[in-house]
Amino acid sequence: MKIIRSRAPLRIGLAGGGTDVSPYADLFGGSILNATINLYASATIQPLESDFIEIESIDKNEMLVYKSDYQLPMDGKLDLIKGVYNRIIRDFKCEPMSFRLTTHVDAPPGSGLGSSSTLVVSVLGAFAEWLKLPLGEYDIAHLAYQIERQDLNLAGGRQDQYAATFGGFNFMEFYKDEKVIVNPLRIRRKIFTELQNNIVLFFMGTSRDSAAIIEKQSTAIRSNTSVALEATHRVKEQSIKMKEALLRGELDKIGEILHFGWEHKKKMADGISNPQIEELYNEVMKAGATGGKISGAGGGGFFFFYCPGNTRYKVIETLSQYNGEVKSYEFSMSGLYSYTIEQ
Repeated sequence: MKIIRSRAPLRIGLAGGGTDVSPYADLFGGSILNATINLYASATIQPLESDFIEIESIDKNEMLVYKSDYQLPMDGKLDLIKGVYNRIIRDFKCEPMSFRLTTHVDAPPGSGLGSSSTLVVSVLGAFAEWLKLPLGEYDIAHLAYQIERQDLNLAGGRQDQYAATFGGFNFMEFYKDEKVIVNPLRIRRKIFTELQNNIVLFFMGTSRDSAAIIEKQSTAIRSNTSVALEATHRVKEQSIKMKEALLRGELDKIGEILHFGWEHKKKMADGISNPQIEELYNEVMKAGATGGKISGAGGGGFFFFYCPGNTRYKVIETLSQYNGEVKSYEFSMSGLYSYTIEQ
């Protein structure tokens, strides 16, 4: 029996978050610095000799069965996965297939780690491996973006698909006509190891509707709202500051750069922060953190803080007073990986 497996890493957005969203990226060009971590979206395909398609999401505890067909219905049930199948059939003129597709994601939707986009990339990777599709890294990332933003009409940016596909530390540039340039960063091992030690990742225990926040952000840019526009310019500036600090090994600047970005990100749209988030942030700063930010659109999900020296322990103690969980992680230097096993 043949088994095709694929996995892609989730990411934390270190700087520039939101500048990859249209229309800002189309009008002004966006830039983001992100890094992938060892939390993953995984997909497994087992070809079947039947006339059925079985789709199972382990983390969502959902199972769907369909008669093999050219298109699967978009009805709100595991549409991300079905959207990949429909696009594969359409773009590569495939005949209906029979298979069991099983997925698992190590973080919930709305967590701010790019879990939805990473799942799409992982499922695409599994199909590309199975069908031997002529897709490179940029091809897979762009196709994943089109499936989410165009086929499924889901609001969001462009960074997640590229982070999941390429992996590692990347400085990404976003332009009009969906053009993206990924610049992998060669960061010294001791620098990213110290960064890993000093960044405390905290899941706030709530998932938020990132689409609603992103839509507010896009509306503010379309309306030429001066406060939101200037804030987005500053957040883009943050990504350049972060890139320079990491490449130069200037870790003492990381917290300050994160704080600079967080203060401006909150002005990009309503809902990014709230009184509970502000209280948590202020208490963590009192405990010794020098900066932090929400990973993703905002409103909840994963928050991370830069804690120089040995302040991480006092920060973790402070975070224990709040509902949520400090999450252990390591940076992952590899992106999408797919392979086939004959059993």
